Amino acid sequence: MKSTIYLALFYMACMICCDQKSFGQQDNRVVSTGAGFLLLSPDARNAGVAEAGTGLPADANAMFMNAAKLMFGEKTGISVSYTPWMKELTKDSHLGYLTAYRHLNEREAIGISLKYLDLGVISFRNEAGELLEQYKASEFSIDAAYSRKFGENFGMALTARYFQSDIGSGTYNNLLLKRTDAFAADISLYSEKASQNGKYGKRFSWGLALSNIGTKLKYNEVKTTFMPMNLRLGAGYSLYATPENRLTLLLDVNKLMAPTPPKYKVDPDGNMTNQIEKGKDPDRGVASALFTSLFDAPGGFKEELQEFTIAGGLEFSYDDQFFFRTGYFYENPEKGNRQHFAAGIGLNANPIRVDVSYIFPSSDRYVLRNTMRFTLSYTPLLSKPIKK
Repeated sequence: MKSTIYLALFYMACMICCDQKSFGQQDNRVVSTGAGFLLLSPDARNAGVAEAGTGLPADANAMFMNAAKLMFGEKTGISVSYTPWMKELTKDSHLGYLTAYRHLNEREAIGISLKYLDLGVISFRNEAGELLEQYKASEFSIDAAYSRKFGENFGMALTARYFQSDIGSGTYNNLLLKRTDAFAADISLYSEKASQNGKYGKRFSWGLALSNIGTKLKYNEVKTTFMPMNLRLGAGYSLYATPENRLTLLLDVNKLMAPTPPKYKVDPDGNMTNQIEKGKDPDRGVASALFTSLFDAPGGFKEELQEFTIAGGLEFSYDDQFFFRTGYFYENPEKGNRQHFAAGIGLNANPIRVDVSYIFPSSDRYVLRNTMRFTLSYTPLLSKPIKK
């Protein structure tokens, strides 16, 4: 029998079903959404630079970060990634990712991807610890992207996504769970420009992506929760004597575009009321949440800044065959406290490239400890960028 994911993992999976008000009552400042699976970085290259991969030269895995990059890479490519997920809690949880793309002409490209998270067997127990049921839990998403180039240095893309979550079925501790699904879309922009100055060349790129804009998730018949709508802005700067030997510096900034839990008033007896003292009512529509999430924090501008995560990294390429990567990811302690270092290596033996990454947290509360990712990419030898 497979190993069991115990109550701790089940609780993390079900947090997304909780009433938003409960977070405010506990003075918890974490922005809550469903489908956090969609934000999991699936490939080893991006993980090796601590998820600061927007400014990396494009490859098949660009679909996850910014699909507009697809027109700036090779003509075609395919990649498969594997991660043993939360291995310190269970041996049965795995994250897989398969993606491929192809240029249609000088201006257009299409891409597809499949991401799958196997959570193994979850044990549902009552307060006495008695086993009620075991359930095979999983989540997956299917993406299709269209990328178009406008001019030499600028591109845009639209990605359509179907997501399904199956983390349990039935009523446990008054919490009704059921399978849920949703549709979402990404909009992304990307620009890249290279120049030569004497002996050395340089490349500067930047990208912006607004992802997971879609329908709300319904894990039970009463409550709904937002998709993890996310705003990502990133840039990369490369310096090289030859394009094959380059050092790329990277910086990415992210923000969840979902409601911040408000602060509720307290009555004279110390009990929380339904009246909001500061902040905005989290029970609002998708469009409203998307546009108001930049200024709805009870703590004002200072708290809004705390909701941004920052990732910085670098990649060194030697002879376009050996790659060395590192980076650091930071999230404010009041907003989730995800903080980790990352390191990665890559070996390119055309047409095959192998990438491996490893993350080790700098925060004791971070559950993704000592996580390794593996990616195998294939780019046909004749797959060269189309020149105008």
